[in-house]
Amino acid sequence: MGILVVGSVALDSIKTPFEARDDILGGSATYFSIAASYFTDVGMVAVIGEDFPQAYIDFFREKGIETTGLQRKPGKTFRWKGEYKADMNMRTTLDTQLNVFADFNPELSPAYRKQRYLFLGNIDPDLQYSVLEQMDNPEFVACDTMNIWIENNRESLLKTLKKIDLLVINDEEAWMLADCSNILPAAKKILAMGPKRLVIKRGEYGAVLFGPRTVFSVPSFPVENVVDPTGAGDSFAGGLVGYLANVAMDDEISMRKAVVYGSVMASFNISDFGAQRLGELTFTEIEKRYREFCKITLFEDFNKKDGYTFDLLP
Repeated sequence: MGILVVGSVALDSIKTPFEARDDILGGSATYFSIAASYFTDVGMVAVIGEDFPQAYIDFFREKGIETTGLQRKPGKTFRWKGEYKADMNMRTTLDTQLNVFADFNPELSPAYRKQRYLFLGNIDPDLQYSVLEQMDNPEFVACDTMNIWIENNRESLLKTLKKIDLLVINDEEAWMLADCSNILPAAKKILAMGPKRLVIKRGEYGAVLFGPRTVFSVPSFPVENVVDPTGAGDSFAGGLVGYLANVAMDDEISMRKAVVYGSVMASFNISDFGAQRLGELTFTEIEKRYREFCKITLFEDFNKKDGYTFDLLP
């Protein structure tokens, strides 16, 4: 069962303490689509400019990503420039040029409207809601957002959150959305806004999955050489939702496995610039790391009858 992703495709210029690269493939829809493509079919809806290299479009197609929704418009492609500090956790945005992305107004084809799984990338909540209104009753909807939308378009975001199954955000965004700096109360507040489940990404500290009465926490997979963290969160989401679409299930066990697969995809992504390593993977490598992840996190000390309940929302 395939996924429709609506988001950004960009040209990024990235500087780290060790190296700099210009005009590499970036954007939320890019990282998500590549990661998800290892698990299921992916259709992409995004906008690019006249300067976007054909080689990158060919790369999408080589990965099996359906690009009829990738619209080329007159003008320049969305561009982002950023710099990472020595510990690779601190990132400074040096320049953002929306270009053709400023007028992005996704219109779905009849085939895309029928997709059963939908991921709404980090775009204006009004656009996210517009996409939801065009869909023919999807089975599972996940979405991302960021501080600018939480701060400047909160009402539209809250409207969107009422219609989704999963929200995937980082810890700072969760604290801003909930107006609370403690992860458990913040999760409780966000779930009350509408999403059935919530994943809070915590960078090098892993991720936490929250359901109405369940909590599941995983570390990040240990990577010896972090080259470029750009797109790690979108790669995580792509692995997570890609796995769910593959198994066509969203029960508690499937959700937990999906979070681990998401963490696996993010760990590969950060080991090279842009989406390079992500695009070179084999599924054998992914499965091997998934098994390694299971081994390093193996722990069980409860009776099966106890289940997975946790009184987050008593």
